[in-house]
Amino acid sequence: MALVIKWNKQAFSQLIKAIEYIQQDSPANADKVKNEILQNIKNLGLHTDKYPADKFKMDNDGSFRAFELYHYRISYRLFKNEVRIIRLRHTKRNPKSY
Repeated sequence: MALVIKWNKQAFSQLIKAIEYIQQDSPANADKVKNEILQNIKNLGLHTDKYPADKFKMDNDGSFRAFELYHYRISYRLFKNEVRIIRLRHTKRNPKSY
């Protein structure tokens, strides 16, 4: 059974800002990035262990995980019944700050 995907408001806002930024140069690329990020996130509900524990999260019990796609680092946390998207950040910016 797939876990429910939930977004923190901040993470969803970060996705929208990233897509708006890309759209300034290329609407086609913005759609491609958005669709692939959303598809990878959707798949997290079925494949919770696909990505490793977040190496930048201090005192990580293994429930904090992250992956990178198109220079964006997507951080999420696993709970019993859900996957919570907690952050989306460009890797050229400070990926270590929480």
